[in-house]
Amino acid sequence: MSVNYTIHPDYAEFEAELLSVEAQFSSSDESIHKARNELRIVPMHGIKTVIKAFKVPHLLNRFVYAYLRDSKAKKSYNNGVRLLELDVPTPQPIGYIEFFRGGLFAQSYFISKYEPYDFTIREVLHHRVEDVETILKAFTAFTHMLHQKGVWHEDYSPGNILIRKTADGYGFMLVDINRMQFRPIPPAEGMRNFGKLWAKAPERTLIAREYARLSGMDEAAALQAIETCARKTEAAVALKKRLRGKKKKAS
Repeated sequence: MSVNYTIHPDYAEFEAELLSVEAQFSSSDESIHKARNELRIVPMHGIKTVIKAFKVPHLLNRFVYAYLRDSKAKKSYNNGVRLLELDVPTPQPIGYIEFFRGGLFAQSYFISKYEPYDFTIREVLHHRVEDVETILKAFTAFTHMLHQKGVWHEDYSPGNILIRKTADGYGFMLVDINRMQFRPIPPAEGMRNFGKLWAKAPERTLIAREYARLSGMDEAAALQAIETCARKTEAAVALKKRLRGKKKKAS
């Protein structure tokens, strides 16, 4: 077995923990998310960290991640560093590590600081918190700021936008950052970034009007763009459900 890893220069004292990440991960029973990947909170050097264990890929991707493409852990680390350089809030990256067996990629982990938050944008869109209109306007301004800085989060979905109430209003933070692009984003394209939010019609209208105001985009065009995104998202999810249903019947 061989390893490849990088640790942030400000966190060099975490190297031993990074190299023993499998044991560190196994020692924690504080799981905060478990689906395709799993996140666990692990105390290290007096602070809370989050270890993200990425799902072991299938055989083809084990070859791809070994020789052709950066792993999700590496991309998470590099994107986190880039975001902080752009003054975009995201949990501080500490390091990542990749394991290889038999010349093929086997497993990867990403470690970052744990950042507390009050709720996600999901709770806002479902009206489970107060001050929904104010938060959505602030969120739209945050998204516009990302686009002005050339930040495109490819999985800009409700659970990946953390919100903390502050003395000045509301602060936003990006997580699940392995799939990102850094490039110019015209306003018309920027509206597409709201497509995975599953916002209802009144919230979509508010977001579209506020983004149009901030970007100088035509309001009617912004409204049309966000409605088109919503329909595409709904159609894609409906298709996946139908395909799953067919697979279950076939089995």
